[in-house]
Amino acid sequence: MKVIYATSEAYPFAQSGGLADVAYALPKALRRRLIGCRVIMPLYDTIAEEYRHQMTFLTNITVPVAWRRQYCGIFEAKIDGVIYYFIDNQYYFKRQGLYGFYDDAERFAFFSRAVLEVLPHIDFCPDIIHCNDWQTALIPVYLNAFYRHNAFFAGIHTVMTVHNIQYQGKYGYELLSDVIGLPSEEARIVDYDHCVNFLKGGLQQADRITTVSPTYAKEILDPYYAYGLDGILRELSGKLRGIVNGIDTDVYDPANDPSIAAPYTADNLEGKTVNKEALQKELGLPVRPDVPIIGMVSRMVRHKGFDLVKCVFEEMLRADLQFVILGSGEWEFETFFHDMASKHSDKVALRLGFVPQLAHRIYAGADLFLMPSQSEPCGLAQMVALRYGTIPIVRQTGGLADTITDSGDGKGNGFTFGSYNAHDMENAVWRALAGYADKEGFAILQRRAMKEDNSWNRSASEYIRLYKEILGK
Repeated sequence: MKVIYATSEAYPFAQSGGLADVAYALPKALRRRLIGCRVIMPLYDTIAEEYRHQMTFLTNITVPVAWRRQYCGIFEAKIDGVIYYFIDNQYYFKRQGLYGFYDDAERFAFFSRAVLEVLPHIDFCPDIIHCNDWQTALIPVYLNAFYRHNAFFAGIHTVMTVHNIQYQGKYGYELLSDVIGLPSEEARIVDYDHCVNFLKGGLQQADRITTVSPTYAKEILDPYYAYGLDGILRELSGKLRGIVNGIDTDVYDPANDPSIAAPYTADNLEGKTVNKEALQKELGLPVRPDVPIIGMVSRMVRHKGFDLVKCVFEEMLRADLQFVILGSGEWEFETFFHDMASKHSDKVALRLGFVPQLAHRIYAGADLFLMPSQSEPCGLAQMVALRYGTIPIVRQTGGLADTITDSGDGKGNGFTFGSYNAHDMENAVWRALAGYADKEGFAILQRRAMKEDNSWNRSASEYIRLYKEILGK
C-alpha cells in the first residue's frame, strides 16, 4: 500500500500548529508498519538551511492555475526514514510566514494542483492521497474533475482530514474562474453558503473524511461546533470517522529527554522531584517540594479557556499552589497574567512566547496540567502531560473527552468538568489539589497515567484499517 501525505506544514521544516507534528509523526509510524508513506508540502522560504542542504532537486514542470501555468520545482529529502517532496515556487512561497497572505487561495490552489501534477514525475503512484485541512482540500476536487480519465490516476483514492473545522478557506465567487479554474458545471462543488469554500469541496469529493477524535467527529455535526458546515457534514456523515491523534513517544520521553533536569520513569518517579525543583529555580518561584504546581502550555485565547481561568484566577491563588504559564495570544490575557505574575511573584510564573525546551521542562516539573478548552479537536498537550506523569485537568470536549477520564472512580487518569463554566473548572482544580494532597494515591495516579499508550502506533493502526477499507482489502 502506498500513501502520499499532502500537508501545508510538517515538523521540522515548517510549523504553525499541531498539524506539523501530525505530518511528521504519522507517516513515520506508518512506515514502521511497512506502509509506503511519503509527504509532500510547499518549499517555504522559512525552512532552515540545515534542511535545505539535505534536499535534492529532481526536476521542474509547469502547473495549471486556472487560465495560466506556473513554474513548479520538485525537491526531495529523507528525514527519519520518510521521503519528503517539496513544491517550489518562489512567487507563492518565498515569504516570511506560512499563512495570512492576501493570495492564500491562489497559493494553495496552486499547491493542490501541483500535488497531482508532480506524481508522474516522482516514481511514486499512491493508492491513497491523504489530504489535510483546507489548504489541500482542492486535491480531491481536481482529481475528480481533471485526472480520472488518465490511467495513472484511475486507482487513486482520497482521505480528507479536518484538524480544525474553524478554518475552511472561504472566498468570493470571483476566484472561480481566475484562481480555482473549475469548469462551470463543476463550480457547485466548492459553492457553499454564498461563497467559495475549499474545505466543503474536499469533504464532498473525498472517499473518506476523518477528524482527529471520535468526540470531535460527533461535535462537528452540531451547529455550535461546525462553523456553518454542519449541514454538509450531516449529509456526509456515512463517510466520517474520528481517529485520535497520537504523540511521538521518542520526542516526549521523560526517561530520555535532553531538555529536562533529570530522567525518570513510571516505576521510578524520583527524577520528577528533581525536575520540579529545577523548574521552580528557573522561573524564580520559591523552591518548595510540597507545593503543587499547575502548568499551562497554550495559546492564550478564549478558545483555550483563558477567560475561565481569568475569571477565578485570584480565587485559586488563595490556595497554597504555584502556577506556571507558557504561551502568547490575545492582549487581554497576556496583560492580565503578566499583572498576576508581578503581583504574586511567589505563586505565578509567566513566560510569553513559545520555547519548546521550556515546554518540556514544564511537563516534567509540574504536578497538574490545566486545559479548560471551549473546544479541542484533539489536543496533544494532555497526552504529553500524561506521558510525563503530570495529571491533566480538562473540560470534556473533543479529544480531551476521548483521552482523559476522571479519576474519581479510582480508574481514571485526570480530573474533568463538563460545562463551560469558570466555577465548574475551579471545582475540578480543587478536586485535583485534594488528590495531590494524598501522596500515595497521587503517585499511583501518576504511574497509571505514564503507562498509557498514546503513541502514534495505535493511531497508525486505525488509519491503516481505514485505508484498507477504502481499497476493499
